[in-house]
Amino acid sequence: MLISNNHNPDVLTCLANLSSDEVFTPPQLVNDILDLFPTEIWSDKKVHFLDPACKSGVFLREIAKRFDNGLEKELPDRQGRMNHIFKSQLYGLAITELTALMSRRSVYCSKTANGKYSVCEAFDNPQGNILFTRVEHAWEDGRCEFCGANEENYARGPELETHAYRFVHTENPEEIFKMKFDVIVGNPPYQLSDGGYGRSASPIYQDFVQQAKKLAPRYLTMIIPSRWFGGGKGLDEFRSQMLNDNHIRKIVDFEDSSEVFPGVSVAGGICYFLWERDYNGPCEIVNMRNGVEAASTRKLNEFSTFIRHSQAVPIIRKILARNEKRMSEQVSSYKPFGLRTYVKPQKSGDIILHWQKGEGPYRRKDITVGIEMIDKWKVISSRSGHEHAGNPGADGTRRVLAKTIVLPPGTICTETYLVIGTYSTQEQANNLLAYMKTRFFRFLMSLFMYSHGITKDTYAFIPILDMTKRWTDESLYERYELNREEIAFIESKVRTMAASGE
Repeated sequence: MLISNNHNPDVLTCLANLSSDEVFTPPQLVNDILDLFPTEIWSDKKVHFLDPACKSGVFLREIAKRFDNGLEKELPDRQGRMNHIFKSQLYGLAITELTALMSRRSVYCSKTANGKYSVCEAFDNPQGNILFTRVEHAWEDGRCEFCGANEENYARGPELETHAYRFVHTENPEEIFKMKFDVIVGNPPYQLSDGGYGRSASPIYQDFVQQAKKLAPRYLTMIIPSRWFGGGKGLDEFRSQMLNDNHIRKIVDFEDSSEVFPGVSVAGGICYFLWERDYNGPCEIVNMRNGVEAASTRKLNEFSTFIRHSQAVPIIRKILARNEKRMSEQVSSYKPFGLRTYVKPQKSGDIILHWQKGEGPYRRKDITVGIEMIDKWKVISSRSGHEHAGNPGADGTRRVLAKTIVLPPGTICTETYLVIGTYSTQEQANNLLAYMKTRFFRFLMSLFMYSHGITKDTYAFIPILDMTKRWTDESLYERYELNREEIAFIESKVRTMAASGE
């Protein structure tokens, strides 16, 4: 483990991931994260590290390597040094029985800490400091009171994993090891199925971050999905906490998750952060794309959502400085006419229903929501973005919008669509459609898109303009006094879209 080998690849770079939301961490990424800590930490024999979500053991293994070098002068005896590092400095909680065995094999070079081939001679028990204990969910009204897991999905017999992770299934995490930790690191599980429609799942990674903060370490760093930037399902409170936390010194963000985890698509990308207990100030934001980084230092809570691209910040400031009303005020909520996605046309009716497979008749008297919009010209747009899983294309650009059309008076739609605006004339509706197809409009939408889903909040930065006028990118750039660099950035992120047609 601790001896370099120039002929054989690191086995931890070759592991297949368990699933798209529980992925093994590449050693190179781990070392990039460990580089965030001050170098003197590796020569301090009193520092305690905790990984509360061990999968392959790679964090603890790479930390051990650094301590091995850093403590060589103070603890010159190699075996004594190994015994001290593994017994007194490194601790982990495995997420399953399988990953416990894998982690011990990676860290101790033996599936048992006290085995014949273990590199540590200080343990008298097989688990060492990498613990796994089966934990049951605490059910209350069909949900786990700790993680929100659905009882129907996760009330299991002993033959299956419960996925009740020990670190987040306790009110007192400090009691697990009865230890004060200086540094907490890890790549926690990302989500759990919540028993909702289809393959619905709820995030869980935020629980690990919040639980770790309870332990008040000197440093905390975790790899988590970037979807928290925009909030959403189960993440609004977490987003608010993170954006207002002045202890976050640095965030490194990968818009394309495959740059971090090859072959894995995580909607909205992946990030890692450094939280520092004794720091209080602005955050350094690093956005990575194809190995190129763009960095800035700014307050996280300047806007209602987190702006991942630093180059976008001055553009938003110019737009918001005009104090114009914004499109989120006029875009409809879900189910603009009270009709679910699966609603189909009726056999007869006096209005037209536009649904995902076409159009057909519907009875006006059956509509109780959005009645005031029925006899208007309206622009509707799909609630799903064009890009798969919210990720940009290989060149880093997005189309953003999927199906976007004008509906005449007497036409309604299902919740497959949002109504973006309603007008008394066809010209105004067509002008809104043209406005929506500008790069300017879709760029501002993209700043809120960390998944494929679109809500009225996605339109929160887009100004409401006079729709008796046909707006183009050129006229919009001039209106908001964007410079060449800002225009070039917008056009590097959003693809052109035909003014007419899909």
